[in-house]
Amino acid sequence: MDNNEKKTGTLFGIGVGPGDPELIPVKAARILGEVDQVFTASSTRNSYSLAVDIARPYIPEETPVETLAFPMSRDLSVKEDAWRQHARRIAGEVGRGRNVAFLTLGDPLTYSTYGYVLRHIQTGWPDLPVVTIPGITSYQAAAAATNRPLVEGEESLLVLSGVDGGKWLDRAAVRPDNVVFMKAYRNIPGICRSLAAVGMDANSMAVANCSRDEEVVYRDLTVLEQQPPNYWTLIIAKQNSHGPKKTT
Repeated sequence: MDNNEKKTGTLFGIGVGPGDPELIPVKAARILGEVDQVFTASSTRNSYSLAVDIARPYIPEETPVETLAFPMSRDLSVKEDAWRQHARRIAGEVGRGRNVAFLTLGDPLTYSTYGYVLRHIQTGWPDLPVVTIPGITSYQAAAAATNRPLVEGEESLLVLSGVDGGKWLDRAAVRPDNVVFMKAYRNIPGICRSLAAVGMDANSMAVANCSRDEEVVYRDLTVLEQQPPNYWTLIIAKQNSHGPKKTT
């Protein structure tokens, strides 16, 4: 390589898993010990990052960690502007020859802020080297925590956001054998109604703070209808005709 040729770094998209630091992939842990800069996301309402807390044991003290604020807005133009600005910030560091990591909870390509930033990087800087390292999702960890298979045989699995309740399950052309609602805290009553309508209420459960010290398993969703659910809450449901019935 010509000595005058500018060397480009690499962006590593890292999923740190659901909460337990021991569930971070070995490859991700190694790379965190080698990168020049770590980026993570937070709400514009605060600068806290659970992803950094989880990954902290693997980040050297001297490695700078920068929190990028993302607006919690329903205005797409506001969100797009933030994604574009943060993509530019990250691309600038990589363009200087620095290896950087972007941390995200769970898996970086499953309901993740990283996916939006990645899209803008691929559009604005298509030649930028990117390596994405998959992570354990919260629903995989929740299934493990409850010793409950997600899918078996020829069963189907539908993964949905619970932000708008159960409307997407209501509209599904084919009834799934199993369904996962991420971000279920948004509309528990609506989700419960939809699960009952498709015969999935009796074999459903919720897990909050999965794989963390504060983990709680709810085997009766009506409990969550009567109390404000935790932000980190998801629901796993199965057709009532499959497997053992839930007992009281």
